[in-house]
Amino acid sequence: MPEIEKILYATDLSKNSAFAFQYATDLAEKYNALIYILNVIEELPESAKSALEHYLSDEQLDKYHNRNEELKKVIKTRLGTFCENVKKEDPQCTFRVASIEVIEGHPVNEILKHSEKENCHMIIMGTHGQGIISHAILGSVAEKVIRKARIPVVVIPIPDDESEIAYEI
Repeated sequence: MPEIEKILYATDLSKNSAFAFQYATDLAEKYNALIYILNVIEELPESAKSALEHYLSDEQLDKYHNRNEELKKVIKTRLGTFCENVKKEDPQCTFRVASIEVIEGHPVNEILKHSEKENCHMIIMGTHGQGIISHAILGSVAEKVIRKARIPVVVIPIPDDESEIAYEI
């Protein structure tokens, strides 16, 4: 079995999605691995970008782009705070987190690109039970990552009820 030295933890920051982070920290501790935390902000489709550019002034477009940059900073800060909170129970947590990234793009593509860029050996992410009809029509980020990844993907079912560990958003 290949050695696990780097784990990509991909999160959408939804309620209780931090539950999966417990698995990432436990595996990182077991294998003495580093954790790369990634949040992907879904990019607007090209048609929506074109509409924004057509209908908004340059000043409004600048505000929109600045708002996205501010949002990335807020999310990165919240992820850092979350890790600090986890550190109370697992003092090694902060030392295991190699990076916290918030990027814009298509979640599946960005998760796969980031795992390759960081040469990760495993991806850990949570998923929400959407039901069979929803998955048949829409699919899910987790399912698409599983199909396309060249490394193991661990998908953690996210509890519906309030879990003990959650992002403070």
